[in-house]
Amino acid sequence: MSAFAALQKTSLSGLSDPRLFREYAYADGRWIVAPGDAVVDVVNPADGTRLGCVPALSAAQVDEAIRAADEAFPAWSARLPQERAALLMNWHETIVAAREDLAHLMVLEQGKPLSEARGEIDYAASFVAFYAEEAKRVAIESVASHLPGADMQITRQPVGVAALVTPWNFPSAMLTRKAAAALAAGCTVVAHPSSETPFSALALAELAERAGLPAGVFNVLTGKAPEVVGAMTASPRVRALSFTGSTEIGRLLYAQCAATVKRLVMELGGHAPFIVFADCDLERAVDSAIAAKFATSGQDCLAANRFYIERPVYDAFVAAFSRKVEALSVGAGLADPDIGPLINERAVAKQEEQVTDALEKGAKLVTGGRRGKAGRNFFEPTVLADVAETALIFREETFGPVAGFTPFDDEPDVLARANRTETGLVAYLHTRDLDRIARFSRALEFGMVAVNRTKITGAPIPFGGVKQAGLGREGSRHGLEAFTDVKYICRDVR
Repeated sequence: MSAFAALQKTSLSGLSDPRLFREYAYADGRWIVAPGDAVVDVVNPADGTRLGCVPALSAAQVDEAIRAADEAFPAWSARLPQERAALLMNWHETIVAAREDLAHLMVLEQGKPLSEARGEIDYAASFVAFYAEEAKRVAIESVASHLPGADMQITRQPVGVAALVTPWNFPSAMLTRKAAAALAAGCTVVAHPSSETPFSALALAELAERAGLPAGVFNVLTGKAPEVVGAMTASPRVRALSFTGSTEIGRLLYAQCAATVKRLVMELGGHAPFIVFADCDLERAVDSAIAAKFATSGQDCLAANRFYIERPVYDAFVAAFSRKVEALSVGAGLADPDIGPLINERAVAKQEEQVTDALEKGAKLVTGGRRGKAGRNFFEPTVLADVAETALIFREETFGPVAGFTPFDDEPDVLARANRTETGLVAYLHTRDLDRIARFSRALEFGMVAVNRTKITGAPIPFGGVKQAGLGREGSRHGLEAFTDVKYICRDVR
């Protein structure tokens, strides 16, 4: 056995259930092998070793999978809600039982620390359980008739085939958040995972098959995004598309879906401000800032990107934050460090670009600022103080472990600066002033506001942003809306 083969075997030998590692696509209840050399290689971002490959499906193969999903739709949508709920709960139970293997596989392809990967599997499973319950509550409404002799009803019906396009940073949770809602509503699903992290999605497909989901109901289509997603957006059989990714790609998909007028849900970029007033609980705010910045090594649309600290506590806050940053451990995900690798070389180059730009514009480097010693895809946790508002890090999403700080003096100034973005996903606010909390919660132009805490997500909440941060909401009962049509029935009763 070669040294490379031995390394690959060792990295995957941690799976107690080897069948969860699937180098296939999955469509119409069949595992599809790559034709010839039409494959996409998947590498471990921690060390660059090749984990395996998946098929690069052609547009024709994608069309065939969409056709199968469309043919499976009538039977799936006609099932009793309780039957769909039971199958979703079966899927939930298989996910929970495979938690350690799913987390291990995620670390290998995505790089995040093992404890974070376990947390994501729990998060992913929670969506399946939540929507299993919601499947029974896709309600019928009635309205008081405004017409004599008429009875009126409003129902929700599934739209048909739903295309789901998921990102590499949360390869399990973003799939279940979309798929569980669509399946609960009665839709069938064709999903395209990121080519950098397809194995997590394929493991979920394996578990869905074991849970008894019928052929054609849940499909995972691998390959290059332009080919796969292009076929999805072009197909008139696809009636809804849900996408998580960059605003730039979201705009492109929005345009591509116009010809067939698809229902859209888009969770796009973020550029989160973290606002700290002098009356805060300083220790609590610092801990919250660390969590908001460095989860998933900063590769999170919810990551705090711009730190605005009121001047009286600015120096103390930056000093306390920097001490904690210097204590963060960095390494490969299976060792469960605080910071893992970034997804690829481009992500590392972006951190370098933003740090260099900030320094050229007058920022001070407090700690970090260089590529990490653990490997080519690592970057040191970094703190920049006195960052100019014109710096790149204050104008675009960082998606990495670099934190930029600047002071502010009054409410109108910091509110205007915080709102100076088109990607209004989440904002963080730390203050003890209840009136200020009320004012800022209303005035911040973001879909979600976290007050004196970091963690706010979960299956029951409507996740999403405003302006160019996206369309619609995921999670909660609102997450079903994009996958259903409202039908109004007016019946004569005279």
